[in-house]
Amino acid sequence: MTQTAQEKFEAWHLARFPGASLSKRTNGEYINLYVGMCWIGWSASRETLVVELPTAGPSPEPPEDAIDDSWLDAHHAKIQMRNACFKAIDAVGITISS
Repeated sequence: MTQTAQEKFEAWHLARFPGASLSKRTNGEYINLYVGMCWIGWSASRETLVVELPTAGPSPEPPEDAIDDSWLDAHHAKIQMRNACFKAIDAVGITISS
């Protein structure tokens, strides 16, 4: 992940409310109560957001007249697409159910 969830929140908050103070206490809590409450809501929304990806499914049976493994191309493409989706969803900090 390139940014932490808190860094993403802070970038969003500053874009939405330019000039807002994001100063923190020594324990990591925001000094501004409003910003702290926004962070609690933001992080809670990320925790409850769960995506379920479909399985890739079993390999198909080879056709009787198969002369090579090209009949598996669609199956391999399906697996690669699922893996790419998994990486993209994980990169933005969304939980993926197993």
